[in-house]
This record gives sequence, structure tokens and C-alpha cells, in this order.
Amino acid sequence: MKRKIMNKILLGIIAWLISLIILAPVYLLIINSLKDRTAASLMALTPPEVFHWENYLTAIKEGRLVRSFLNSMLLAGSSAIINVFTASMAAFVLSRRRSRINKAIYYFFLIGLVAPLNYITVIRTLQVFNIMGSYQGFIALYSGWLMPFGVFLYYGFISTIPRELDEAAIIDGCNSFTLFFKVIFPLLKPVTITLLILNFMNAWNDFQTPLYILNRSTRWPMTLAVYNFYGQRLADWQLVSATIVLTVVPVVIIFIIGQRYIISGMTSGAVKG
Repeated sequence: MKRKIMNKILLGIIAWLISLIILAPVYLLIINSLKDRTAASLMALTPPEVFHWENYLTAIKEGRLVRSFLNSMLLAGSSAIINVFTASMAAFVLSRRRSRINKAIYYFFLIGLVAPLNYITVIRTLQVFNIMGSYQGFIALYSGWLMPFGVFLYYGFISTIPRELDEAAIIDGCNSFTLFFKVIFPLLKPVTITLLILNFMNAWNDFQTPLYILNRSTRWPMTLAVYNFYGQRLADWQLVSATIVLTVVPVVIIFIIGQRYIISGMTSGAVKG
């Protein structure tokens, strides 16, 4: 009994230490964003004597973060929504019609979970379709890039839904689209919210892909805006910290709102496959 208690205490201490390691840089970032230029350059853990909230206004204005914020919302939100609908419909067909061809297609999707993205091929494809550097090109790219993970989760979850539900809906006069959107898709809520959050976070935090694809500064998301602002105001750590905080806040809010669905959606989608 004592050994179990000691193990729990030890695990608790380890958890707190890991939390401190993770939270310390976040704390340093937040307090530096509220200091003046001289204090922020010292990178000290002491809180600011005077809170300079105007740093955020300066960062928003000079970093053009409003336009970048709208770009990030458009790119991340659109790609996540498109991915959810396309992946769920594909997984429904593959799960319900398990022919040899559909099984091969499903395994082809699984290859996408481990296959790296070839930017040379991607850029050439976008150029052929004349959508290189456009919002449409980035949204199409990210929707397709995240498709294998979505199909994998949806496939496993849909496999747990009884086929008798489909048969009852068809007897009641439902066609294929009505069956999916009014009967099956509402049951996929845990996986859907999980994918929306994860896909949104991936697209929001990505730096490399928009750097290659979006060649106009007016279409840059928040990550590229922060990178550009950092290059211009390298010595102003209080402003750089403020831009980073503003970039992280939307993702943190979305994660907190939907965190209770993430674990259930991940485990539900991994039951069968």
C-alpha cells in the first residue's frame, strides 16, 4: 500500500516537473510581451514593473496581423472543413462496400500517413492547374494532405456503426446522400470535432508549406507574418513576444473548447480498421 502511494507521489512530482519545463517558456513569453524594450532584452523571469499593453497594439499595427489573422482563419478553417466532409464520405463508402478495389484504396490512403510530402511535385501540380500562390491552391493542398488521417479515423468509427441502421433508413425511403448526412454523419460527432481541431491546428501552425506556396505577402498567414516581423524588429523582443502570443492564443482557445472530444474521437476511430 505504501509503495503504491509513493509511486503516485513520484509520478505526481514528475508530472509537475514536466509541466514546469513546458510552461516556463510560455510564462517567459507572456511577461516579456508586457515589458519595455530594455527589460525584455534581458529575458529575465521577473514580472514587469509596469505592464505595457500597448505592445500588442503596436504588434498588430506594424505586423499587419489583422490581415494575417483573417488569412489564417480562411486557410485553416476551409481546409479543415473540406477535409472533414470529403474524408467522412470516402470512409463511409470504403467501410460499407468492402470490395477488393475499395480495400486497396483504403490501404493506399494508409500509405499517406507515412509518405512525406514532395514539394517539387506539389508545386508543379499547382502550376499546371494555375492555382500556385492562391488561397485555393493552399486549401486544396492541405485538404488532400490531411485526407489519409481523416479516412483512417472515420473508417474505424463507421465500422462500429451497425449496418442494420443503414437498412432501416433505406426501407424508410432514404437515398445515399440522405442516409449519410441525416443518419450516419450526426453519429460521427466525436471524430468530426477531433479532426476539425487537429486539422485546424496543423494548418494554423504550419510554416514551411505557406512559405513555399503563398508567394504574396498579402496572403500570408500568421506564422509568416510573425517570421517577417521578427526579421524587421529583431531587437524589439517585447513586440516579437507579443506577436507570438497573439498567434498562439486562437489555437489554445480552440483546443480548450474541444479538448474533451479529442481523446474520445481518437480512441473511437482506432477501434477497428
